[in-house]
Amino acid sequence: MGCVPSTNLSDSRVICHSSSESEECNSPHQTNTTMSQQQQGNPVPGLFIKCYNTSTYEGRTNSSKKNKKENSQSMEAEVETSRSSVKASITDVQFGPMRLRRDQLQVLLVFAEDDDQSNGFRWACEKAGFRCNIARTPKSALESFLDKHHDIIIIDHRHSRYFDAEALCRSIRTTKPSENTVIVGVVQRHADREESSILPLISAGFSRRYVENSSRMACYNELIQLEFGQVQAQFKLRACNSLFAALEKSQEAIEITSEDHVVQYVNPAFETMMGYQIGELIEKQLTEVPINEKKADFLETINSCIKIGKEWQGMYYAKKKNGDSIQQNVKILPVIGQGGKIRHYVSISRLCNDNNKVEKTCECIQAESQTDIQTCRQKDTRKGSLDVRSTTSRGSDGSSQRRRSSMARVHSMTIEAPITKVINIINAAQESSPMPVAEALDRALEILRTTELYSPQLGTKDEDPHTSDLVGGLMTDGLRRLSGNEYILSAKQTHQVAGSLSSPISLNDIPPRITEAMENEEQWDFDIFELEAATHKRPLVYLGLKIFARFGICEFLNCSESTLRSWLQVIEANYHSSNSYHNSTHSADVLHATAYFLSKEKVKQTLDPIDEVAALIAATVHDVDHPGRTNSFLCNAGSELAILYNDTAVLESHHAALAFQLTTRDGKCNIFKNMERNEYRTLRQVIIDMVLATEMTKHFEHVNKFVNSINKPLAALEENGNNGDGESIKTVLRSPENRILIKRMLIKCADISNPCRPIEQCIEWAGRISEEYFAQTDEERRQGLPVVMPVFDRNTCSIPKSQLSFIDYFIIDMFDAWDAFADLPNLMEHLNNNIKYWKGLDARNLRVLRPPPE
Repeated sequence: MGCVPSTNLSDSRVICHSSSESEECNSPHQTNTTMSQQQQGNPVPGLFIKCYNTSTYEGRTNSSKKNKKENSQSMEAEVETSRSSVKASITDVQFGPMRLRRDQLQVLLVFAEDDDQSNGFRWACEKAGFRCNIARTPKSALESFLDKHHDIIIIDHRHSRYFDAEALCRSIRTTKPSENTVIVGVVQRHADREESSILPLISAGFSRRYVENSSRMACYNELIQLEFGQVQAQFKLRACNSLFAALEKSQEAIEITSEDHVVQYVNPAFETMMGYQIGELIEKQLTEVPINEKKADFLETINSCIKIGKEWQGMYYAKKKNGDSIQQNVKILPVIGQGGKIRHYVSISRLCNDNNKVEKTCECIQAESQTDIQTCRQKDTRKGSLDVRSTTSRGSDGSSQRRRSSMARVHSMTIEAPITKVINIINAAQESSPMPVAEALDRALEILRTTELYSPQLGTKDEDPHTSDLVGGLMTDGLRRLSGNEYILSAKQTHQVAGSLSSPISLNDIPPRITEAMENEEQWDFDIFELEAATHKRPLVYLGLKIFARFGICEFLNCSESTLRSWLQVIEANYHSSNSYHNSTHSADVLHATAYFLSKEKVKQTLDPIDEVAALIAATVHDVDHPGRTNSFLCNAGSELAILYNDTAVLESHHAALAFQLTTRDGKCNIFKNMERNEYRTLRQVIIDMVLATEMTKHFEHVNKFVNSINKPLAALEENGNNGDGESIKTVLRSPENRILIKRMLIKCADISNPCRPIEQCIEWAGRISEEYFAQTDEERRQGLPVVMPVFDRNTCSIPKSQLSFIDYFIIDMFDAWDAFADLPNLMEHLNNNIKYWKGLDARNLRVLRPPPE
């Protein structure tokens, strides 16, 4: 409190206030004439004289003001406290992606004489920590402003006998520095007159009107509102000068148009490239400018993309002013503005040189036909194009780092587009393309016209036999080469609830060991194998009862607990306990994962109760009566099921159909019997769709549709600062099409989540699935059938290699996308640890599940 400010009067009638003798006066011609000075250490009562590194002032003391100052002490204390809380936060200003640092605000008061109003604003400047200058004449005010470039100018408009306030404001507005200055006019308060129009003030250049009020808090509040309102907005506008400087010097041609395609700005590079003079294009509609010679359908394709807020990029032929045609690589970006609508389009163009036309065309094809690059590349190429493989970014820098990494991997995934539009775009581009470009486009069209756009094409088996065999076995329906040996699946010998089954149980009388085994079933690290041992390989009934009770399934279905128990027993009885992997323990494991995913916040926001019920039922029945053999095996063996379902999604179709047959054939276990017909049909449709989604031939289609319809729109909202916009997020999440994609993704992730389980569970599941594949290879050789996965020979197979191939090809991309949506850091950490474990075994050339004991 020891710093006492001094008030100095300059020859030009500008008064400056400084907190130390070293502080320079804000007048261009300072003198040392002291108007008033107070003894050091004795500030005026009621004023906070602080040693800011700012200009301050010392108010005059007289008896008429003493009471006011004393009464305002409590108010000032409150101001001091609240102001200190925001001082740190106003140093930096965020303007889009720019981080701006704002200097101390400067205020110029233009008052011919001191009065309560001018003193009020001086006090307010001190409290707000602003530098303050006072000018007495228009000339001194203009000189001071040109010297200091104040942020706020407050002009006394009450007394015309001293100076013309509007004329002064016009004079200031004629100067370039005033473009971003806020000018306030102080007008008289007339209680007995009708409110006058503010338009004359606006016409003179004033930004705001302040009706006379000498209350210090009123003055202070006015300044604070200006600081965080108009001044901050003008500060951001001033920063736009740097952006325009970058645009003006950019070597890329940039054009900005309105939503009606009226040209608002072009940079010099654009004018030079197109042959126009400065300003020649401004305010012209694109239709008036002879730039584009493309077909109407090509233009319609572009417009249909950008009008819904999506970026378009591709090859573009433009016509210069002189009529010459030039080839450009163009990116068009819609910009959201007032009212949440598209208000501008930004076009960034670059000439395509002869030396790189083919390269640019390939980039164009990649941008315009991003249906799925996975459909036409070998595994190594796919890994290069999808930057989603790196495990170095997983779980290393905490949750925020992991989330940013997930979003980056989502953005690097390929974009799906309607195939017909893609082919039309390429056909249009071919017509005026040189021969090398046209040939490259022909090759692209050949790829796009294949039927399996989502099925990656692998290299030879010598390159990666584990991946080739695994993918070939899971994603094809076999070689269709029938031998005389037909494999008959015992599907008709379904198991009913027989007397040999133990009597139905209730949650209230579950044995203690089983209860203990299910204690942490809501956690991801729940051990299903402990429950399997406690229940003598019948975990599905017990876990099903507990999870279904937690989700209120009986209440939704309007069925009794005994009916649910009977249904769970029938379903579990029709899982083959002889299978090492596809048994009721696997079903219980998938049910547990499904319930875990359903508890995640983003999933709960998306799905309705009927969706939750369908998901839990689908998880329970998704592999019922699985024979322990793949679809390829059944097709090659000519099984009855393969014939029945035309070699298409054979097992998944069987699981769904049999589940409803078992449920509806006996009223004692028919959990659907009390449902209203339409609701039952809806539930049945969802269950069937989710079970069929577990079929691996559609794996990449489901994952890519999820990424493009869910992940990327949500990421765009988050990046644009709309993550708090509930309606926008709801629109993405709640559309019927997207809810279907989310349910498919949920059960797919639950079905093959073994690599994301804790290491011991992951190892156990790897051993079980390997044994099942070994048994299939043995049977194929015994029956003389084509060996679908020859690498799964129990005598030569490397389990670590097979696990790494499966994880690399199927798991990483899918769980990156699911994690980006549902936020599953624990799963991704387990996945990373398990990858390291299998790589460690493989590096030691070990083919077994565990390293030998030391």
